[in-house]
Amino acid sequence: MAQEKVVLAYSGGLDTTAIIPWLKENYGYEVICCCIDCGQGEELDGLSERAKASGASKLYIEDIVDDFCDNYIVPCVQAGSIYENKYLLGTAMARPGIAAKLVEIARKEGAVAICHGATGKGNDQIRFELGIKALAPDIKVIAPWRSDKWKLQSRQDEIDYCKAHGINLPFSTDQSYSRDRNLWHISHEGLELEDPSQEPNYEHLLMLTTPPEKAPDKPEYVTMTFEQGVPTSVNGKKMKVSDIIKELNKIGGRNGIGIVDIVENRVVGMKSRGVYETPGGTILMEAHAQLEELCLDRATMEMKKEMGAKLAQVCYEGKWFTPLCDAIQAFVKSTQEYVTGEVKFKLYKGNIIKAGTTSPYSLYSESLASFTTGDLYDHHDAEGFITLWGLPLKVRAMKLQENQKKK
Repeated sequence: MAQEKVVLAYSGGLDTTAIIPWLKENYGYEVICCCIDCGQGEELDGLSERAKASGASKLYIEDIVDDFCDNYIVPCVQAGSIYENKYLLGTAMARPGIAAKLVEIARKEGAVAICHGATGKGNDQIRFELGIKALAPDIKVIAPWRSDKWKLQSRQDEIDYCKAHGINLPFSTDQSYSRDRNLWHISHEGLELEDPSQEPNYEHLLMLTTPPEKAPDKPEYVTMTFEQGVPTSVNGKKMKVSDIIKELNKIGGRNGIGIVDIVENRVVGMKSRGVYETPGGTILMEAHAQLEELCLDRATMEMKKEMGAKLAQVCYEGKWFTPLCDAIQAFVKSTQEYVTGEVKFKLYKGNIIKAGTTSPYSLYSESLASFTTGDLYDHHDAEGFITLWGLPLKVRAMKLQENQKKK
C-alpha cells in the first residue's frame, strides 16, 4: 500500500521545519513541502536543502507574484480596501492565493491532507482553512498548534525536537520580531510591540522604509498612470503591476512612506499590536484614490466606500472564495471603467502631497466650479436643493415651536 502524502505550507522557519518530522512521526505521511513565493526575496534562499535535511521528500517553490498582484492586490486597490482605517491587508491578501496553490499541489501529488503552521491565536489559520475548504472540501487540514499531539511550546522545544531527530539547523533562541514579508509589505510583531505603551524601536525594526525624520530634505516628484483603475506606469516607464509595486517600494521606502503602527482586532477576538511597512502600497492606494476623485460621481463614490470597507473585512476574515466577495469585486470593477488618467504627487518625509491629476474622463468642470460665474450654472439653480432638503428641517422647527407654545 502506497504511503499517504501531506502537503506542508513551508516557509523554512523553525516552526514549519519542526513540523516535517512531527508529521512523519505522528501520521506516517510522506511530507511534500510547498513554499509559495509572494515576493519574500532572499528568505527563499537555501530552502530546498533545509526541507530535505528535515525529512521532506520533495519541495515545490511556486512563484505566484503576478497572480498575487493582478488578482488580489489590484481588486483591493480599486476598492480602496483598508482594514480598520489603517491596515492595507498585506498578509490577508496573500493568503487566498497561497491556499489555492496548496490545493493545486495537493491535487497534483494525490495528497490526502494539507498542513499549515499557523498558530491558534492568529488570523492565518482561518484564512488558510477557509480557502482550502472552499476549494477542496475533501482534503483534510492539519493544524499542529491546535493538535493534542503537538507538545512543542517554545523555540527551544522545537530546536531540541529537531536535534533529537538528527536535524541540526542554524536556528537559535535569540529574540526577534515575528515578521511576514511579501511584495506588498512587511509586518512586525513581538518584542516591545507587545506593550502598546512602548514606542516602536524603528532603528531596529524597519527593513523597507527610512524613518521619516531621516528621509531626504528635498521632496521627490512621482508621476503614475492608470487605465481602468489598473496602474500602468511610473515616471513615464510602462511596467506590469508587480514591477510597479517594486519600483514604488524603492521610491516610497527612501522617503519614509507607509509606516503604520496599529492595534487591530483579530478575527479570533483578541487585540493585536503590529507595525506594517507598506511604502509602495501606500503610494499606489493614494494615487488611485486621487484619480477617482476626478472620475467618479458622488453617489458611486459613497457606495464604493461602503463596498471597499466590506471587501477589507471579507479579505481580513479569509472569506475571499465566497459569493459575497465575488459580488463586491464585480461592483468595484464596474466603477473602474473610466478611472483612467495621470496622477502626479510629491513625497516628503512620510507625506504624499498632490501635485496635479488629469483624466480624459474627468467630471471636474472649471466653468462650474470657478468663483467666476460661467455659462453652465445659474446661481438660482441652488434654490431647488435648499427647498427640497430644507423642507424636513423647516417642518421639524415649526412643530417644535408649536409644542413650545402649548407649554
